[in-house]
Amino acid sequence: MSVRRDVGVVIVAGGSSTRTGGTELKQFRWVAGKPALLHSLQTFMARDDVVSVVCVLPIEYAADPPPWIFQCDIDRLMVSTGGRTRTESVKHGLDDLPDEAEIVLVHDAARPLVSDATIDRVVASVRDGHSTIAALPVVDTLKQVDEQGFIVRTVDRDGLWRAQTPQGFPREVIVRAHREAAARRLSSTDDAALCEALEIPVRVVAGSERALKITDAADFARAEALFTLLE
Repeated sequence: MSVRRDVGVVIVAGGSSTRTGGTELKQFRWVAGKPALLHSLQTFMARDDVVSVVCVLPIEYAADPPPWIFQCDIDRLMVSTGGRTRTESVKHGLDDLPDEAEIVLVHDAARPLVSDATIDRVVASVRDGHSTIAALPVVDTLKQVDEQGFIVRTVDRDGLWRAQTPQGFPREVIVRAHREAAARRLSSTDDAALCEALEIPVRVVAGSERALKITDAADFARAEALFTLLE
């Protein structure tokens, strides 16, 4: 059965990675057998519905990417230059997607072990007409803490979810959200928030613990352990 190739992917890998320590960017460090960024690139490139993957890199690497980045279908690969903020970087990636990309997925390179099943759920929801993010419900008790480290109150966790990526959108929706964000000088840590600012409904589908975000050095060991687990 033929698959419609209409999904464009923007992989955001433009951060400076200062919290992981060392001089190497976290998206370039090896985890579970290959550079973190390459995991995401190859996962999305393996999909028949993906028409193009735009990899947004820091400006100093965009013109001369590491050679391993081309260990995928280079005919569907585009390298774009990161901006001053994550929001700007995504906008640059959107600008480089081909016209055939009617569905847009935005994914953080800091989540190298995202599963194909999670991507399937996001894409299926967008095909039903919904802007959609992968997320997990909060299961821990949440405490608000003051600057001195004392608990202020317990936060009700009912209805709270931890946002992950990919986040998927009909192309016209995410392009409009970024256009409005630029006009209003808005920036956000994820693209769903830009849609929320425009009162565009965003649906949640189940993510995966495997898709943890690598933020500090200890997360690399956690990712190695999670790599061995099935979804």
